[in-house]
Amino acid sequence: MTELDCDEFVELVTAYLDGALSAEDQQRVLDHLGLCDGCSTYLDQVRVTIEAVGEQTEPEALPDTGRARLLEAFRKAV
Repeated sequence: MTELDCDEFVELVTAYLDGALSAEDQQRVLDHLGLCDGCSTYLDQVRVTIEAVGEQTEPEALPDTGRARLLEAFRKAV
């Protein structure tokens, strides 16, 4: 099993929170979180953001084109 770096953690964080990772990748994320305070903080921030946005916007309210543009913008920012 290969060690996870911070860049890969950022790429996997949404899938991790959704429970969509393989058992191996989930363990890699957990191992990384045990060693990296920065990524643990990032994970907490993502959780807070999801909770805050979820309270204001229902998933169905965002059109597919808007969702795609938003995801593209996040990917470019990382």
